[in-house]
Amino acid sequence: MVIHSQLIKIQGASERMGDTTRQRIKFSDDRVCKSHLLNCCPHDVLSGTRMDLGECLKVHDLALRADYEIASKEQDFFFELDAMDHLQSFIADCDRRTEVAKKRLAETQEEISAEVAAKAERVHELNEEIGKLLAKVEQLGAEGNVEESQKVMDEVEKARAKKREAEEVYRNSMPASSFQQQKLRVCEVCSAYLGLHDNDRRLADHFGGKLHLGFIEIREKLEELKRVVAEKQEKRNQERLKRREEREREEREKLRRSRSHSKNPKRSRSREHRRHRSRSMSRERKRRTRSKSREKRHRHRSRSSSRSRSRSHQRSRHSSRDRSRERSKRRSSKERVRDQDLASRDRDRKDKKRSYESANGRSEDRRSSEEREAGEI
Repeated sequence: MVIHSQLIKIQGASERMGDTTRQRIKFSDDRVCKSHLLNCCPHDVLSGTRMDLGECLKVHDLALRADYEIASKEQDFFFELDAMDHLQSFIADCDRRTEVAKKRLAETQEEISAEVAAKAERVHELNEEIGKLLAKVEQLGAEGNVEESQKVMDEVEKARAKKREAEEVYRNSMPASSFQQQKLRVCEVCSAYLGLHDNDRRLADHFGGKLHLGFIEIREKLEELKRVVAEKQEKRNQERLKRREEREREEREKLRRSRSHSKNPKRSRSREHRRHRSRSMSRERKRRTRSKSREKRHRHRSRSSSRSRSRSHQRSRHSSRDRSRERSKRRSSKERVRDQDLASRDRDRKDKKRSYESANGRSEDRRSSEEREAGEI
């Protein structure tokens, strides 16, 4: 009981986790099975059969399928391509198993001639036809369509008569010991083994069974998806080609208009006039901008030249002042030297004069004194 309760708890937790996962994702998510959205996933179709594939690795949810069916009415999601790839891969695996089973039967069963093999193949074909008709009879009987099922039963009786004839032909072409052996055949649809001497009940169970009908459904759905994908691809290619043609038409129209404008003289003149006006206006604007730039440069140059002249003038003034100061200094030094020389010369002259005068005065005094003395005498 404890283990059972724990298993129930684990199962409930996993279901809650699955519910939360489904709530988080949308039908366009990569984790969602696109084949399930289109109701053709092999895991769903073959569930409960001898070839049950178990649970799909991707998410299956009927609510997501309903969301997809509503959204696909307004937008084409092109999920058919993903589903087609999925079914192609599954059918390819099934066909490979069929070929392997055929090779195994060919190795184990007794070799027969081509003529006998063709007669046995005819018996197998009639068995397959009878089995399909009996499966259809059961389906019509379950639906309550008695009249149609009676018509199908008449076809079954005809097929049985043909089968008896084919078996008689096959029996006459082989020894009695070999004819009693069970000849097997691999079903091309579901890769199951069929016996040459299977009774009607066995054939009806096979061809009306869920496994065989499931494979038929998958193969028919694959053909339908191939057709739908081809139509959609063709439609997309046509739309792409139409858009390309529209672009080319627009380009040709533009080229034609340009040529017609060039051929029309009035339009060409007006266009040339407009071009000339625009060019002249652009030239005038350029000229104005150039004149303004020249004026600015001239002003800048005049200002800079005036500044340089003022600076040079100031420099020249300073230099002239310096030179005059030097000159004045030189002149003053020369004049001082000259004045000193003159002064020294004047002093020398005065000294000489004084000495001379003093000498002359003494002589005159002597003369006068002598004259006085002589006069006195």
